[in-house]
Amino acid sequence: MSMSIKWAALAETAGISFAVTVATVVVFSLGIMALSRREAALESGATGSAKGTVALGAAGLCFAACAAVVGYGLYLIAG
Repeated sequence: MSMSIKWAALAETAGISFAVTVATVVVFSLGIMALSRREAALESGATGSAKGTVALGAAGLCFAACAAVVGYGLYLIAG
């Protein structure tokens, strides 16, 4: 019995994994940056301002996207 490795499929999987990992890190970093901007808006005395609300929403969206990627990865592993 001979075993062969499909190198193209392996390279494709590695490339997609790398791209998804980089994208997840970038989205998480954007969420951290949005939280930082919210803190800056609160420190400047703009309580309840639109900037703070939008920044909090953007951070929540970024973190939800990261959680979805992690959840999907766990689904792929367990399923």
